[in-house]
Amino acid sequence: MSTSRRSVIGAAAAAGLAAAATAGPGAGAAHAKPGEPSAPRRARFGELADGTAVDVWTLSCGGTRLRVLSYGGIVQSLEVPDRHGRLANVSLGFSDPASYEARSPYFGALIGRYGNRIAQGRFTLDGRTYELPRNDGGNTLHGGDRGFDKRMWAVEPFTRRGETGLVLTRTSEDGEMGFPGRLEVRVEYVLDRHGDFRIDYEATTDKPTVVNLTNHTYFNLAGEGGGSVLDHELEVAASRYTPVGETLIPTGELERVAGTPFDFRRAKPVGTDIRKAHPQILYGQGYDHNLVLDKGITAEPEHFATVREPVSGRVMRIATTEPGVQFYSGNFLDGTLEGTSGRVYRQSDGFCLETQHFPDSPNQPSFPTTVLRPGRTYRSTTVHSFSTE
Repeated sequence: MSTSRRSVIGAAAAAGLAAAATAGPGAGAAHAKPGEPSAPRRARFGELADGTAVDVWTLSCGGTRLRVLSYGGIVQSLEVPDRHGRLANVSLGFSDPASYEARSPYFGALIGRYGNRIAQGRFTLDGRTYELPRNDGGNTLHGGDRGFDKRMWAVEPFTRRGETGLVLTRTSEDGEMGFPGRLEVRVEYVLDRHGDFRIDYEATTDKPTVVNLTNHTYFNLAGEGGGSVLDHELEVAASRYTPVGETLIPTGELERVAGTPFDFRRAKPVGTDIRKAHPQILYGQGYDHNLVLDKGITAEPEHFATVREPVSGRVMRIATTEPGVQFYSGNFLDGTLEGTSGRVYRQSDGFCLETQHFPDSPNQPSFPTTVLRPGRTYRSTTVHSFSTE
């Protein structure tokens, strides 16, 4: 951990975290010493339209504070300090369950069974074709119209040496949203003594199926409601990307990023090339593309991306075991959604870096497989590390 990070954590513990007493449910969890975990705290967040109670869990460790909902496994807020030790929520979201249930563009949610798009809402596995709900034009997006983001999760808290976290579980029954197999899913959200946020995914099935889990947090390192992210500096170790057609389904090719707006191998502001008249930018109305990570699939998470916000000094580094990341620049935020700050979200007020296997892999035999068979365990890990400069 850098010297700047240590000093920021100390300042946050002395000042910013003390303000948690007025910060709402779970705020008492923030009183741990710097670097030490406090016990997760549960409070009532509200109710869904059918009366189902939604809880919010608050985790605090290493100067980072995380709030997670039992509905959708949603990251409702993620607070980290700036270079002066001042905490701010750097994730977009809502203050009530009704907005998440009715209007959310996947803010902070766990995504499954299949993150990203499947062409024409169908795929063939072992000679059988499966039909899925088409909720993105003629395609299936993020598991269908009632994917994992719109389901209740069982939540168990834990605190262990240097870490605090939550275990989220649910069973996706055979045929849910058209997918085969009874899928048992286990996800851990963990904060460690450095303030790093780790997500561990596991899944098993009783029939051959396809799985691609991810998290859909929208970030703004200047602070939620802080305006455009186009001045955030992004660096991604990806020499290729998967170009798409007009409906944002990959063509099956892996194209070089050199000479295109998708070249983030050297850090540059997100907005540098976002208005260029490149056909791929026109298709996505900005960035909404899978970048092929140079590291490929790895047994342990490896660093692939760094994001810097120059005014606050916040830096986020991301490591993953996955071979790809969907970079989305918040193109469809249109000023109709009010966030937790009371401000409305407009285009490019947040960005997503969704670690994943590639979109439409079940229909693309040249892509890394997303098939999961009985007796095997799906595993994936992504780590978000925060510091300041």
